[in-house]
Amino acid sequence: MDSPRAVVLVEGESDRAALLTLAARSGRDLAAERVDVMAMGGVTNVRAFATRYGPHGLGVRLAGLYDAPEQPFVRHGLAAAGLAETHDARDLETLGFFACTPDLEGELIRALGVDAVEAVIEAADETRSLRLLAQMPAQRGWTRHELLRRFLTARSGRKARYAVLLLEALPLDDVPRPWTAVLDATSV
Repeated sequence: MDSPRAVVLVEGESDRAALLTLAARSGRDLAAERVDVMAMGGVTNVRAFATRYGPHGLGVRLAGLYDAPEQPFVRHGLAAAGLAETHDARDLETLGFFACTPDLEGELIRALGVDAVEAVIEAADETRSLRLLAQMPAQRGWTRHELLRRFLTARSGRKARYAVLLLEALPLDDVPRPWTAVLDATSV
């Protein structure tokens, strides 16, 4: 098996599933292009993965997605792994790392809109679960957007499932910039 030409570092399996779905919908065969998408099991592992695949490891091109609040971990981890010192999101973008604001779910809800996200949840036969969540005392007074973010992240496996379902429902022209940018950063 050929070693990767590029590695995209993402925080978790939901991010990986979303990126693979987007690549396939965009006509990209990442395996054929020798682009690996690696779920790091949490942003605090960025240093270990960047060391393994970056300039002090395999020396392949790195790119990645991260949640905007996690920027300090990403900056420090990449610098410790031998990549250029960065000071802000713009610097990280020059290295091929793009921020989701505040995270994958937030980006997708904004891109689709709350009505469309609720329609996807209904099609997945989970409207009852969403309504039950909305009735809980802790969620009273929340906006629909806040409630949807909580719903998407509340149960094990739901993040990855809905990352795929929401990306499949999203017109390609409306895909959030971080997702298209990270794919562009790995194109041949």
